[in-house]
Amino acid sequence: MFPRLEADEIDRLRRFGRVIQAQAGAPLATAGVASPGLFVILAGRVAISRRDAHDESQPIVEHAAGQFVGEIAQLSGRPSLVDVTAITAVEALLIEPERLRAVLVAEAELGERIMRALILRRVSLIETGAGGPIIIGRESDAQVIRLSGFLARNGHPYQNLDPDQMDCAKVLIQRFQVDDSELPIVLCPNGEILRQPTNHQLGRCIGLVGPIDADRLYDVAIVGAGPAGLATAVYAASEGLSVLVLDSRAFGGQAGASARIENYLGFPTGITGMALMGRAYGQAQKFGAELAIPDEVASLVCEDDGRHRYRLSLASGETAQAKTVVIASGARYRRLDVDNLDSFEGACVHYWASPLEAKLCAGQEVALVGAGNSAGQAAVFLASQVKKVWMIVRGESLAATMSRYLIDRIESTPNIEVIVKSAVVDLEGDEGKLQAIRWRGPNGVETAQSISHLFLFIGAAPNTAWLTHCHVELDNHGFVRTGTDLAPGHPLLQTSRKGVFAIGDVRAGSVKRVGAAIGEGAQAVAAIHAYLADA
Repeated sequence: MFPRLEADEIDRLRRFGRVIQAQAGAPLATAGVASPGLFVILAGRVAISRRDAHDESQPIVEHAAGQFVGEIAQLSGRPSLVDVTAITAVEALLIEPERLRAVLVAEAELGERIMRALILRRVSLIETGAGGPIIIGRESDAQVIRLSGFLARNGHPYQNLDPDQMDCAKVLIQRFQVDDSELPIVLCPNGEILRQPTNHQLGRCIGLVGPIDADRLYDVAIVGAGPAGLATAVYAASEGLSVLVLDSRAFGGQAGASARIENYLGFPTGITGMALMGRAYGQAQKFGAELAIPDEVASLVCEDDGRHRYRLSLASGETAQAKTVVIASGARYRRLDVDNLDSFEGACVHYWASPLEAKLCAGQEVALVGAGNSAGQAAVFLASQVKKVWMIVRGESLAATMSRYLIDRIESTPNIEVIVKSAVVDLEGDEGKLQAIRWRGPNGVETAQSISHLFLFIGAAPNTAWLTHCHVELDNHGFVRTGTDLAPGHPLLQTSRKGVFAIGDVRAGSVKRVGAAIGEGAQAVAAIHAYLADA
């Protein structure tokens, strides 16, 4: 995490940066303010610290000559998560974000050591919550769960202070004169206070997403940062194309929420979806892709202006334009057909199973609806955290829809009970708190079980509503048609619109696997090159 560079390695880095001087006590970086880049200490010492909920400085580490200051945010020039202060007079080599990315590409071995350190430092910050925003609100509140999940899935550190459990949260509520009805509030590293913010507002406040240059014409705009979209971003950016990636929620898509992926090539012991997609996210930044998350695309505008460009209208009111567009928007989770479902969503009904949800229902009995691989992975993960998992399946067995290794693991897990040929018909509770669920079996008999948390993994519908204005051709189920599905000899992965491509789960006929999505992402880049060469 904190390697010391040799003199010859520092000499190799000099061509990428410029030498700066700082007097003792001077700030080199300030939490919440865009960092100028990575600092390689040539002489002197610096202190890295974070600010706690009381705005008091807490030391993290000190760096001396031969060490470097920075973490993964420095790849994209995002706000610093920590304060960096000169302890003594300091001479340092400042490598700005664009030049830092050049280091990682040009100096392969040295770049690998630097990249590994940057990633490990971010992991450490996430584990301690250091440098991130502070959410003040009750842990069981649906808004707190949403904000915590948003930050966790975007690999961003944060702290959650529950006023029912922590006196310091009560003190802060009094200090900022916050009414109970205004909770949760978020204290951003730059000092700004947000009351019940949206994900987009929080993302703006902490610098996850900045303003988009409406005048810049990108080579490719990718809508969706799941496995397919990130694969396209990595391959396109590494080949010199200018890339913009937009996603309304977080990088990784549904794969990023997987508790453990064990059938992905090259990972015999498995890997969490977050770890796999986090590496892809870092790769995309390394090669210079611009990632705007969370930034939702409201519509694709396809008027032909004769200049081979497309315009994306964003929910924020901004616009972006590109020569080509890749539709990788995946799918939206299907909802259970129960009248009062929305009363419990967010706090008691969940669409993924992460450590955050597991903490909420630790030691309890939970229900899970679904029979695919995602459902199986979630059931196994939850079983290690909860008292019992009731797994409710419509079909006769799991065999038709789930990989054998997951079925074997479920069968060998004593606190998972699979209920087949059954469907949830009612949710019971009040004031947003689920108390019981009722399901109907094959003989029509209904069973009620005391349950406070329900997990839904019942498939997903294609996320294509934003394509309405562009009239991209869809199949009868709403998936995007491409290639020979449109006409013999039609370009691979290209939609009914020239220069617009579709990949991953949103594409008609796609294989719903992480490996297949990544492969299509790579194929799309070849198709983009061919299109741009003829344009």
